[in-house]
Amino acid sequence: MDHLKIAATDRSPDVDFDFEAGVFSLKGESYPEDASTVFGPIFAALDRFFSSADIRELRFDFDLIYFNSSSAKALMNMFQMMENAAGRGTKVVVNWHYAADDETMKEFGEDFSEDLENVTFNLVTSSPAA
Repeated sequence: MDHLKIAATDRSPDVDFDFEAGVFSLKGESYPEDASTVFGPIFAALDRFFSSADIRELRFDFDLIYFNSSSAKALMNMFQMMENAAGRGTKVVVNWHYAADDETMKEFGEDFSEDLENVTFNLVTSSPAA
């Protein structure tokens, strides 16, 4: 399990998890008709990864421009998995990217971060799309 790469569709994000490097990213939009189809393989891979013995540091980059409520629930489940790993001593850093003019995505990042005590959660502003 060195890499999980799932190409974006018109309704699901680009997934790029480099397990060896400990760098994971979700980018794009997420409003699939069936969230379990999209997030199921991600949860399974993360579960296997978090179960491995020698994890010291992880970075998660979330660069989503839109997600629906079922995706929000899946993201919260992912954050809980990260929180559990961080509670066991793994350094976990989340970078929540949002456009400077997108107050809604900033607020979502703030809301998600409130439930995380052991994870370093960074709000990262990017320039608005041209």
